[in-house]
Amino acid sequence: MAECSEYIRSNFPTIDDDLYHYVEGILDSSKDDFEDGDEVYEAIGQVLHEVTEKSENEVRQICCKLLEILKGENLKNGGDNLREKQKNGVNKVLNAPVHLGAMAATLEAQVEQIKSIWVTTRDDTMKVDAKKLEKAEAKLQQKLDKRTGNESSNNAKINNAAPSIELATASQMMSKKDSRMDSKGTSNRAQDIRIENFDVAYGDRVLLQGADLTLAYGRRYGLIGRNGLGKTTLLRMISNKQLRIPAHVRVLHVEQEVAGNETSALNSVLECDIERSNLLSREAELQALIEKEGGKNDAIDEELAKVYEAMQHAEVDKAPAKASAILSGLGFSVERQSWPTKSFSGGWRMRLALARALFARPDLLLLDEPTNMLDIKAIVWLEKYLQSWPTTLLVVSHDRNFLDTVPTDILYLKAQKIEAYRGNYDQFEKTKGERERNLQREYEAQQAKRAHVQEFIDRFRYNANRASSVQSKIKMLEKLPELKAVEKEPEVTLRFPDVEPLSSPIIQLNEVMFRYEGSPTNEYVLNNINLTASQQSRICIVGENGAGKTTLLKIITGALSPTRGTLHLNRNLKFGYFSQHHVDQLDLTVCPVELLQNHFPGKPIEEYRRMLGSFGVSGDLALQTINSLSGGQKSRVAFALMCAAFPNFLVLDEPTNHLDIESIEALGKALNTCKAGVILVSHDERLIRMVCTELWVCDKGTVRCIEGGFDEYRKIVEKELEV
Repeated sequence: MAECSEYIRSNFPTIDDDLYHYVEGILDSSKDDFEDGDEVYEAIGQVLHEVTEKSENEVRQICCKLLEILKGENLKNGGDNLREKQKNGVNKVLNAPVHLGAMAATLEAQVEQIKSIWVTTRDDTMKVDAKKLEKAEAKLQQKLDKRTGNESSNNAKINNAAPSIELATASQMMSKKDSRMDSKGTSNRAQDIRIENFDVAYGDRVLLQGADLTLAYGRRYGLIGRNGLGKTTLLRMISNKQLRIPAHVRVLHVEQEVAGNETSALNSVLECDIERSNLLSREAELQALIEKEGGKNDAIDEELAKVYEAMQHAEVDKAPAKASAILSGLGFSVERQSWPTKSFSGGWRMRLALARALFARPDLLLLDEPTNMLDIKAIVWLEKYLQSWPTTLLVVSHDRNFLDTVPTDILYLKAQKIEAYRGNYDQFEKTKGERERNLQREYEAQQAKRAHVQEFIDRFRYNANRASSVQSKIKMLEKLPELKAVEKEPEVTLRFPDVEPLSSPIIQLNEVMFRYEGSPTNEYVLNNINLTASQQSRICIVGENGAGKTTLLKIITGALSPTRGTLHLNRNLKFGYFSQHHVDQLDLTVCPVELLQNHFPGKPIEEYRRMLGSFGVSGDLALQTINSLSGGQKSRVAFALMCAAFPNFLVLDEPTNHLDIESIEALGKALNTCKAGVILVSHDERLIRMVCTELWVCDKGTVRCIEGGFDEYRKIVEKELEV
């Protein structure tokens, strides 16, 4: 391997020692199995691309050269063995010239496997050497037996439960290996996922056509694209194994909340480690057998020793601490971790499903908008946790800050294809913009050339002296590749209706206190709240889930009455309240036009379509049933429904949950230009920074304004997480 190692070092001088040893190990262990350079590229190509800027063709050529070196070393080793035999007295001295053709013919008669280029007939190239084929099949069968039969028999007693469907979430389709030890030593090559030329359709609508998807083991991918292009559908097809991926790859899709029962939150997380449960169960059984027999039993002691060794390797004793740390990061206090899962609301059960997934560490983790269910503190923790995620991650997210922090790669859905970009979202935007500008320049240059050549053809088409030149130009045009102009996606625009100004202040809370009926008299959700707002206000309320943010919004809008204190509102004030559950409460059986017609009857159809068009619901979208729309499109319908009453103060509770990045950007611009007042509850850092001029922190029953805005609040959160 010395020559091979030197060749790798010379072509990839920046490769670090870990990657170098990994590549060297793959080549050394599989050198007898490689048939051509493509197989070498499949095994190590992805790793080599990480340490070089060389093109794919260049890396493929290097892989072919590595194969030649490997084969050459094998031949050299064979020659060394021959020289060793000669030293032992088997060498022969040629005393006379030898006729090579005759020698080859003689050897062919004696040894069936040896062929010679001088005596091989034309038909021999089409024959199969039966002995070689039998030997190859025996070798392949031996490998399969070693991977399956031997390993499973060695661990049969420890892992007496058959592989089962993991229950980390209700939608889990994860086939776990029998044991964590079984996967020990598995190479990254086996964990890479490559799906080529596949189609995805939803009903009659084609979402992806002839698409390619490559997921390299250990990398973190952010899947982005406009609402309704099929991101969630793609995740579901991967988790349900409808797209072909290696059978041994463990896949976990966090989609549905954990079912509620008497199991505590902590035990619910621990239970998702099937191997740990099996080991603990087997240990208890063996301990019971020892007590029952009351004496020494070598067979039981030997098996118990194996169980303890497996438990040590699986770090069974550290599992509760790891599970507790994950739950704590996602907002579960020590007290809440002991609560039964049935006592949690849907949002908290979704957090629990996420905790189980993070604890289980599948080979491929699929997350669909994980930040939707989290407050800012939990989002900051999750960002830091996923930055060191050891396996493959594929996440759909519209949170700009999350996409700048977590992914190592961006997968961009556009025009029924998946485009891959290295780097985070910020790098993706720069690379994509540069790529589109280059493509557009190339297209424009070709169009100019076509016009120039066509002008020559038209000018001299009927000139006999120029006939040959004209024909040459015509053929040249026919051979030019057909380039297309860059198709830019339509810009998303949202527009809130104009309203009449009101005299300030239009909202005033004085010493407001609130507690729910049935709770102890001294347990107030909110204490001594003082808040003033006008039509120029852009207030953002942040805080942990359960701190009282939604309760405060309901008091402001009149849905709840203060227990103590006073609330003063302008008599002409008209609220537009966007609830985080508002989308779920839409009538899904009608189209958007009918929805507005049912709530605000008596207006012409054109007026309803104009209202919907202000929020990007136009054309055929306005006539589709709401059930067929994506989450972001439903949110825009909900915005149109809210603004149809022309509110002069907007109260928005988590409005970005289903919006794509472009829509969130458009929402921020629309809120900055609208003439209504705004109070916003959001966890989207990008929107908060765009819109809000006042930041109110809801914490432990109080609401206080922070000087320094969101930057100061993030510093406070990060400091709390470090403690």
